Amino acid sequence: MAETIKRVALITGGSRGIGLGIARSLANEGWDLAINGLREESQIQDVLAALAGMGADVIYCRGDVGEAADRTAVVDRACEYFGQINLLVNNAGITSPGRLDILEATETSFDRVMAVNLKGAFFLTQLVARQMIDQRERNKNFTGTIVNISSISADFASVNRGDYCISWAGMGMATKLWAARLAEFGIQVYEIRPGIIHTDMTSGVIEKYDRLIAGGLTVEPRWGMPEDVGRTVAVLARGELTYATGNVIMVDGGMSILRL
Repeated sequence: MAETIKRVALITGGSRGIGLGIARSLANEGWDLAINGLREESQIQDVLAALAGMGADVIYCRGDVGEAADRTAVVDRACEYFGQINLLVNNAGITSPGRLDILEATETSFDRVMAVNLKGAFFLTQLVARQMIDQRERNKNFTGTIVNISSISADFASVNRGDYCISWAGMGMATKLWAARLAEFGIQVYEIRPGIIHTDMTSGVIEKYDRLIAGGLTVEPRWGMPEDVGRTVAVLARGELTYATGNVIMVDGGMSILRL
């Protein structure tokens, strides 16, 4: 019997929230996983064990994607262990510290949000893209996929989270740039913009969005769940969306539909 070669996904921010929903969806489909996060590995043993229990070979690549040395260490760890990366999911992101009005916003906050949400994802993509190109040179049948997880805040203005909104708007252009640059190597690049997703990041605004959703904020009258995003990533990872590199997929329950 021919040996089944498993595919490897590197997921930033993959131990909680949307990232964990993505990891679960991919584990269900037979992917091996390199999970990145900031917490100590001892703090997420239950998460890693649960993913392994789904059949995935799982490693933890601790590091801050906002730091160049950490990004290199994360990619090196994944490649040393698995020997390949087939899918990169740029999911790590932080909200605006203090959620300050843009009249009061600080450069410190701005720089940190950009470092994680935009700069980190951009240069991690650069590292992984080089790895994927090398894999392509060694195996002409190799196809890679990169999925950027941003936010509807790329389009919706929140004046108390200006740096957050700008970071995701920048991600939109980064997606197009990488899609244009990497297509010749068979590497597809997509962006997913989640809407109101039930995670620990939104735990402090549950009552607010319960009211807004009940009042018609979304076409589908419910919160989004991490698994909604996870299933979308799985479709892209399977290669089922063809001739569509560079596209943005809204996973927002219809929130972005213009209505009268």
